[in-house]
Amino acid sequence: MRRSLPPLNALRSFDAAARHQSFTRAAAELCVTQGAVSHQVKALEIELGLQLFKRERNGLVITEAGRDYLAVVRDVFDQLELATDRLLQRQRSGTITVSTSPDFAAKWLVGRLGRFAEAYPEIELKLAALLRGKQDEKRASIGMRKCRRMRDGGRA
Repeated sequence: MRRSLPPLNALRSFDAAARHQSFTRAAAELCVTQGAVSHQVKALEIELGLQLFKRERNGLVITEAGRDYLAVVRDVFDQLELATDRLLQRQRSGTITVSTSPDFAAKWLVGRLGRFAEAYPEIELKLAALLRGKQDEKRASIGMRKCRRMRDGGRA
């Protein structure tokens, strides 16, 4: 079933115009023209079948119906922002799997895991310490190996 919702840009224009009591200042915030904001709000008023603003010489005056609708629109925007933040937080967190040799894990990596966990508590770290040739780097997020340094600074 298709939802009958006003366009998002019309709702954003309405919200900004109500906050600023001006199509011009709303347009500046939204990085569009004053005419675009005016058009979006007018289209919203037509779709809803009611006047959201009284247009006066020195600015906009929100109507009672506009105030009631604005409260709902702001609540929906707040919920959408919260849901988006939660989704992005889950995307930023998660699991990192490190594949490395047991020797490298024991002598270098393990001593640093505590600091990593303190700095990134939202990330679960899995360590796969397997013998060379047995490492499953295709499933790992990161593959680490110890390399011997040569005398000239290069690697063996």
